[in-house]
Amino acid sequence: MALSRALNFCRSFSTVSSKPLRVCIVGSGPAGFYTADKILKAHEGAEVDIVDRLPTPFGLVRSGVAPDHPETKIVTNQFSRVAQNRRCSFIGNVSLGASISLAELRELYDAVVLSYGAESDQALGIPREDLSGIYAAREFVWWYNGHPDCRNLAPDLKSSDTAVIIGQGNVALDVARILLRPTSELATTDISCHALAALSESSIRKVYLVGRRGAAQAAFTAKELREVLRIKDLSIGIRQADLSKTPADEEELKNNRIKRRIHELLSKAATPATSVCNPGQKELHFVFFRKPDRFLESDCRSGHVGGLRMERTILKEDVGSGKQIAVGTGLFEEMECGLVLKSVGYKSIPVDGLPFDHRKGIVPNVRGRVLSEASEDAQVEKGLYVCGWLKRGPTGIIATNLYCAEETVASISEDVERGAVTSRSGLSKSGREGLLQLLDSRNVKIVPFGGWEKIDSEEKRRGSLKNKPREKLTSWEDLLEVATK
Repeated sequence: MALSRALNFCRSFSTVSSKPLRVCIVGSGPAGFYTADKILKAHEGAEVDIVDRLPTPFGLVRSGVAPDHPETKIVTNQFSRVAQNRRCSFIGNVSLGASISLAELRELYDAVVLSYGAESDQALGIPREDLSGIYAAREFVWWYNGHPDCRNLAPDLKSSDTAVIIGQGNVALDVARILLRPTSELATTDISCHALAALSESSIRKVYLVGRRGAAQAAFTAKELREVLRIKDLSIGIRQADLSKTPADEEELKNNRIKRRIHELLSKAATPATSVCNPGQKELHFVFFRKPDRFLESDCRSGHVGGLRMERTILKEDVGSGKQIAVGTGLFEEMECGLVLKSVGYKSIPVDGLPFDHRKGIVPNVRGRVLSEASEDAQVEKGLYVCGWLKRGPTGIIATNLYCAEETVASISEDVERGAVTSRSGLSKSGREGLLQLLDSRNVKIVPFGGWEKIDSEEKRRGSLKNKPREKLTSWEDLLEVATK
């Protein structure tokens, strides 16, 4: 019955062409939705299906953007309008590789665009990285944002007063801010209830942000830095020596207004060495010129992290790139801690049948067209495209995906124009109808956009009872139950 209704819905589309362009986009984050929007506008009559393994759309806008950044999430209104287009369909709870293979999608659609992002993490590759109490920052972010894969992460925030965050980008600052910000302020955001409860009882008072290079090379933005510096009654610790600039630093800052502003903000925020923290006052320490060497096991808790051994670094110019890179000095120091969050980069995961450049962590491509391998003489994979982090690596802001999508869609349009995405037989691909039939035969319970709207409505209802914008459903069971009511 459900399949019959879905197929009737598919057949209700009226298109200008007897052979409409049928496109499947895998991944419903910003890259996926921007791609869908541009295809719908560029190709009259095109049918676009956005497939996601989660029952909820919007990717990192929902699970990655910090709960105290509601203004960043407004973009979901635009994405919702795309999903409500009669020629577009969101199909959630469908996992590429498990529910359906890439080869099957390519048989069903004229073009397949992979935009499923980066759902894994770079490893540091140092001894004892497997100790408990050490997490990827992505896992911690998913935990406090209510992602169903990490709701049971349960980081121990009670047994130590010190956390170390390895990395100095925007994600690292987000995580530091969530650990240090008063929970009374977080309570009115859409932070998950389990995270709010844990943070309310947290003993973490000191957070150390560790980076291999100096203040002149910090990767976070001025906006993120200003926000963490505005936390009430927070003591900021920075070694004065770490703020001194070499001639190479001066040259680097002279050519980069944003980096110059960041250095100024850090210099102003640094607490004088003679100042003393008030009892119970929270502290944020920026630790520059330190490279993680090994994790240390706790003396009190077997198998749990108790500290970090770091090597001091200096900067030297890389002959190839001309950039300043950190090199070890052979001098080491240790720092005690009970929680470590690694914020050293996200990593994309390849699927069967997908060419992948493991060195760069991306799908080899030219302007979004997937190549058969990462080499100069590689062939273009007909009808297969890529967008977002999977295309360029985990860099940029939400809007970066807009330009990324424009380039990929331009490549699709060029290929459509020269007949490079049509089947050799000349027969129309089955698209959504074929996909729904195949998923139904495998008993995959799909979640359409209407199912997400039920989740959305229920989360907002629960949130209104607690003076929150929403109370997220955080288990697969709850999400699917509400979506299929």
